[in-house]
Amino acid sequence: MEYEVVDAQVSPIGRMEVLSRAEAAALSDHGSGGLREVFRNCALAVLNCGNELDDGRELLARYRSFKVEIVQRSRGIKLDIQGAPASAFVDGVMIRGIQEHLVSVLRDVVYARHELGGCDGGRFDLASSAGITDAVFHILRNAGVVQPIDTPNMVVCWGGHSISREEYDYSKRVGYQLGLRGLDICTGCGPGAMKGPMKGATIAHAKQRLANARYLGFTEPGIIAAESPNPIVNELVIFPDVEKRLEGFVRAGHGFVVFPGGVGTAEEILYVLGILLHPDNAGTPFPLVFTGPANSEAYFRQIDDFIGTVLGPEAQKLYQIIIDDPIAVARATQQGIAAVRAHRKETGDAYYFNWLLRIQHDFQQPFRPTHANMRKLSLHKQQPVHRLAANLRRAFSGVVAGNVKNEGILAIEQHGLFEIHGDPAIMGPMDVLLASFVEQGRMKLPGSDYHPCYKVVPVSA
Repeated sequence: MEYEVVDAQVSPIGRMEVLSRAEAAALSDHGSGGLREVFRNCALAVLNCGNELDDGRELLARYRSFKVEIVQRSRGIKLDIQGAPASAFVDGVMIRGIQEHLVSVLRDVVYARHELGGCDGGRFDLASSAGITDAVFHILRNAGVVQPIDTPNMVVCWGGHSISREEYDYSKRVGYQLGLRGLDICTGCGPGAMKGPMKGATIAHAKQRLANARYLGFTEPGIIAAESPNPIVNELVIFPDVEKRLEGFVRAGHGFVVFPGGVGTAEEILYVLGILLHPDNAGTPFPLVFTGPANSEAYFRQIDDFIGTVLGPEAQKLYQIIIDDPIAVARATQQGIAAVRAHRKETGDAYYFNWLLRIQHDFQQPFRPTHANMRKLSLHKQQPVHRLAANLRRAFSGVVAGNVKNEGILAIEQHGLFEIHGDPAIMGPMDVLLASFVEQGRMKLPGSDYHPCYKVVPVSA
């Protein structure tokens, strides 16, 4: 099947108008540690906005001839684009929001390579917890996200890309109520429950005549092809890996709302619960609300049962479930953020970055979901509960990779299903939860045939 494509030359909009010769050369060099390929693939994902597709490999196959080259000029740079998805253009002119996202890709890919590491090393100690947090801060600051503020108001909204129309409409209603209260939105930047809250908040901000509303989108190269950024996002950040992306959410956000989703949403939930269960974070205000329309109540009760069975009742106390009541969600979030403001004022922590939250190194270390790494995950209850949550997060991250990420899909094709080994008391509830995601169509976009990429293997101690 042929897909309509467009060739164009575009000038960057925003801060990234010039590159050093070394940076431009690295983006043009096929052998430069994969930087050129990362930039190309992320750029293609941004340009594919609006096309329903959650398979990174399929996107690359559709637009095999796609190219993006850096053209150095005395006045700055241009991007020479060939074979781009036509949906990114209106009458031959690129949509401005997509053009801005292209610049964000360029900015963050270059920054990650030259400041965080690569073959030339980097300025941050990524072997230490403090060094990784410092890197996350500088990624956000370089992107212009870190700004002095008087009042915390950033709500992180998590949820799936493959959700029902009713769930999507509900996420818009919640976003609308958040926006009416002057709250801004941060999501994973893709479609579904990532787009809905932004869309609702946009209307509310317009009604309240709120200028300079912020719609943050956080992504990473492995997932961006499956979750192309929606154009409502006006501040896009591409983190180098999922772990830094997750840390970016909890450092930049002030309140958290979770909508229905699949395995990726479960990964996010486990990540934040594992952090909050650490004794050093006891008593830290962290508004966390699970919500959905009436027909999603069973979904959240199942999530709640899984958390209670595997992580225990202390984990269940860290969130509240509000069903089919967008106003109650917005009020609870607003009240929670007021507590966050009071706590940070009392402790001297910044409003714009949650420095005092303790995030252990095992939550920060990049996890590569190979078959060997998935098999040897430590999934038993003879360990601190926050460490178990970290390992469960890795297991769910591996399933995400096998479902939608190019590298994971290829690994499954070459070596078969990922095997998740662990204590039967954990594997049983996990298998039930994952099976429910499959049954409810939450693993892939509606209409797609889903073939599990994993096998749960109970192993007695």
